[in-house]
Formats: sequence, structure tokens, C-alpha cells
Amino acid sequence: MALLSVFDKDKRYDPEAYSFVMSALGFTTKKLERKGHVSGGELLEGIREYALEEFGPMARLVLEHWGVKKTDDFGEIVFVMINAGILGKTEKDTKKDFADRFDFKNTFDKGCRYTIH
Repeated sequence: MALLSVFDKDKRYDPEAYSFVMSALGFTTKKLERKGHVSGGELLEGIREYALEEFGPMARLVLEHWGVKKTDDFGEIVFVMINAGILGKTEKDTKKDFADRFDFKNTFDKGCRYTIH
């Protein structure tokens, strides 16, 4: 229910973006073979891999459709969920952990293992 109240207050991102971040967090913790806290950098790497796995060459377009155009946007989403009590953080975690970590076009367009012909 906490996330539903977020959608009412913050219209910057499609609700699917929040769901995707939660799924990417699960993907990341499984890949790292641990439970609990992951850093912003670890989560972004997991998001990158998960997006390419889930959406292939359409990853960037899907994320942009949801309003996510740069890594900073993932930081905004994560901190909205932290402020809503959905996710936790350590004293070291900041939005800056997500700032300008990779370029979407290079990462998602060139990082895809296959292309649409």
C-alpha cells in the first residue's frame, strides 16, 4: 500500500519503473548470492544486466517510456521507495551513488547481445 501512495504523489515515473527496480533488486541479490543491502553501484549493474536480459534491444526504449532516462532516475526511484519505508539504506547511501553512472544509449543499444533486423 505504501507504494500506491507514492504513485499518487510522484508522477515522474510510470508505476512499472518501480516494479522493475524491485525485480532488478531481486535479480541483483540473487546474482551476488547474498541477501540484504546492495550498494547503488551494485544495483545499477544489476539493473543494466536485468534490463538487457528482460527487454533486449528494446531496453532503453522501455525505460524511457517509463520516464527513466538516466541512472540518476533510478536513484530517485530508489530514494522514493526508501522514504516510503519500502526499502532500507545505510548512512553511506546517497542519491549521488546513482549519478551519471552510465550512458543509456551506449549501455543499452551497444550492450545488447542481439539486434532487431
